[in-house]
Amino acid sequence: MTVSDRPITAEARHDFAELASRPVLKRKRPGQLVAMVLVGLFALMGAYVIVTNPGFGWPTVAKYLFDIRILNGLLTTIELTVIAMVLGLVIGLVIAVMRMSDNALLRGVAGAYIWFFRGTPLLVQMLFWGFAAVLFPTIGVGIPGGPMLVEWNTNDVLPLFVAGILGLGLNEGAYMAEIVRAGLMGVPAGQSEASHAMGFSRMETLRHVVIPQAMKIILPPVGNETISMLKTTSLVIVIGVGDLLYNTQQIYARNLQQIPLLIVASLWYILLTTILSLVQARIEKRYSRGNNIQARKA
Repeated sequence: MTVSDRPITAEARHDFAELASRPVLKRKRPGQLVAMVLVGLFALMGAYVIVTNPGFGWPTVAKYLFDIRILNGLLTTIELTVIAMVLGLVIGLVIAVMRMSDNALLRGVAGAYIWFFRGTPLLVQMLFWGFAAVLFPTIGVGIPGGPMLVEWNTNDVLPLFVAGILGLGLNEGAYMAEIVRAGLMGVPAGQSEASHAMGFSRMETLRHVVIPQAMKIILPPVGNETISMLKTTSLVIVIGVGDLLYNTQQIYARNLQQIPLLIVASLWYILLTTILSLVQARIEKRYSRGNNIQARKA
């Protein structure tokens, strides 16, 4: 007779009922308590140093936090982030579809695009766009090997703001292409096969079946890329676009209050990053509702 085959006696039932009626004692963790105390002490020491150190220049921070030049730079940073992300998403979607195409030429072009823009530093790409007029003083339309029919000055067609957008958007397109491709490949092949069986064309299947399902996979990394893009826009400072960091630099170049002005810029970056993180969390929660319902049913 094994232990599990033995009959449960009345005494055993009584002991079990007595144990079940006792309150659950939480396990004491003195190490965790000590760690909390140490972290609290370090936090207080850090806060004391930040508040009392005159080098931080908090009155200067308060003076320039809502300065019109700072707010104008902030607006430019937001514009750069939004336009560059939209451009990068569109390019990424096109390149991802080309990369998954049956056509070898399209796959090769898409692969070369990703290879080039991921293989060179964004800062270098930004400088190339900023100095585009050196390579091509004018841009126009003409007959190959013949005269130009229409011609424009490159600096007029490609101002610094547009150069910054192209630098950020084209680079982002290469990374976004891999994110979109991973999302499209994450959709089970049976979904496409069922769509084709129902008479949908390849593009209709992609548009109505594959992309909507792939969005659940694509959205989280897109949110991270957007937050990263917000901070990456500061690279346009090298070509003189008046974003948040550039305007901050222009102010402290005159009053030599570098640390307080950099704190001003950092506070705005942290605020925008926090807002984007909250928006990302809400979008992810919304798109994960279907998965949660399926998990509960399972």
